[in-house]
Amino acid sequence: MPTLSETKHNFFATQNLKLNRLIGWWFKTSFATFCISPSTIEHIMANADPIELEKFSQLAHRWWDPNSEFKPLHEINPLRLNYINSIAALSGKTVLDVGCGGGILSESMAALGAQVTGIDLGDKALQVARLHLLESGQQVSYRKIAVEDLVAEQPGHYDVVTCMELLEHVPDPFSTVNACAQLAKPGGHVFFSTLNRNPKSYLFAVIGAEYLLHLLPRGTHDYAKFIKPSELAQFCRNAGLNISDISGMSYHPLYKIYSLGQNTDVNYLLACQRD
Repeated sequence: MPTLSETKHNFFATQNLKLNRLIGWWFKTSFATFCISPSTIEHIMANADPIELEKFSQLAHRWWDPNSEFKPLHEINPLRLNYINSIAALSGKTVLDVGCGGGILSESMAALGAQVTGIDLGDKALQVARLHLLESGQQVSYRKIAVEDLVAEQPGHYDVVTCMELLEHVPDPFSTVNACAQLAKPGGHVFFSTLNRNPKSYLFAVIGAEYLLHLLPRGTHDYAKFIKPSELAQFCRNAGLNISDISGMSYHPLYKIYSLGQNTDVNYLLACQRD
């Protein structure tokens, strides 16, 4: 049992961490080129970056436009879906899609017979996701909740947990990985996709995709938040996950197509199973 002094130390350490996050948020938004809406302020203490939330909120109405800023997500979605389904056989499975955004992957998994729950912290993205269900006729349950908070409600609940293109946008990626692991059933599958951190990934994912080819809006990615496969693998092992596969995702600008392979220099997917 911790002593009184240890309890006080832990309490003040926690409060200091929250204060540092608040101060960091204040300075970052002071120099931002856009205004942060009041709806994002409630997430300051969560494992979420208010600037990232606002950035995607401003684009939310374009989630389902295949020629919009989300065109790359539409183009890689079949690859992601096939990768997940080939390993986890989605039909009849309970699936959690963490950071679901407008529901592109969530709906695709539901179409294969999965019982899908999508969670996100973006109000506008979730509104778009729910509205699109009226058009598609798919069945997906969407919730506004942080993945860490969902652990308290549904530990070990899901057959499959997906967390795609999210880790490079959160302040504490290990917290997200750990929560995803806890939400999976024993033996359940957990999938991540993110960006490697090296000069090549900076050249392709930032300079190429955002500034030269205009595949993504400028400022979509922060290179400092990219995660090496070895780092993500360690996060997974520390969270009690066993890694079953790592595959790279490559873009071929001449043919304007994406493909999966062994090259993990830029985009990559990682598949795990919970102990």
